[in-house]
Amino acid sequence: MTDGSTVSVFGPVQSLEKTSKMPVFFLGHGSPMNAIEDNEYRRSWQALGAQFGGKWPKPHLILCVSAHWLTQGWQLTAMAQPWTIHDFGGFPQALFDQRYPAPGFPQAAQEISQCLRQPDSGKPVALDLQDWGLDHGAWSVLQPMFPQADIPVIQLSMDYGRPSAEHFALGQQLRGLRERGVLIVGSGNIVHNLRTMQLDAASNQAYDWALAFDQTVANDLQSGNLAALQNFQSLGAMATLAHPTHEHFLPLLYAAGAVDAGEEPQFFNTSFQAASISMRSVIWGG
Repeated sequence: MTDGSTVSVFGPVQSLEKTSKMPVFFLGHGSPMNAIEDNEYRRSWQALGAQFGGKWPKPHLILCVSAHWLTQGWQLTAMAQPWTIHDFGGFPQALFDQRYPAPGFPQAAQEISQCLRQPDSGKPVALDLQDWGLDHGAWSVLQPMFPQADIPVIQLSMDYGRPSAEHFALGQQLRGLRERGVLIVGSGNIVHNLRTMQLDAASNQAYDWALAFDQTVANDLQSGNLAALQNFQSLGAMATLAHPTHEHFLPLLYAAGAVDAGEEPQFFNTSFQAASISMRSVIWGG
């Protein structure tokens, strides 16, 4: 077992040069259609991407933790050309036609895997050479941000069977990568209940329990009480309604774990889709 301590410097990652500290993003990705529709969410991701090369240096690598890659144990994609995964159904053909041909970075994945320790066993994070790729939690937000697809992307999976504290602990280990030109992106949703969606709801409409859970999490983020996020299931019925299954909340724990003490969050996209999907997104280090 590890103690979840921070990996402050990734010395063995020879393939990544040191840079000024990169920001950390948690992005509410919501409907896959946000990737291709001209709406406020897609435009916000485009605006974020436009700030790299100016406000922030262009990343050497993007490490994405998506709600849509769940494994037994933790894994990193390590193929040279990850494929675009269309892990959804019932959407227009235009969405299935989307491809995001960003390269992988096998050497960096190999080096990072040896630095990270799985919180349950202390073993290095395993490498995936062929099974996964880039799922829609990753490419739906990265395609608008970086449409040229010229920045390597690797995904870190989540072991859904492990307690939330271990997800936060692994996020803490990612901090040192921020000084190696790695943009850490958590992609999920702070509230995500597909069973209660109201497709005709306006963006300012949401259930009372959805608003309450979203605001409770926002308060913890705003106050810097990031460790409290691990205890989201203790919020009772409100949490159960917000997350009948909680894979969309877990990426927030990785992003929050990678944040340094005192870094203030900036919120955007603080609206809802379909009354039960919070699109609240967060930038640290902005």
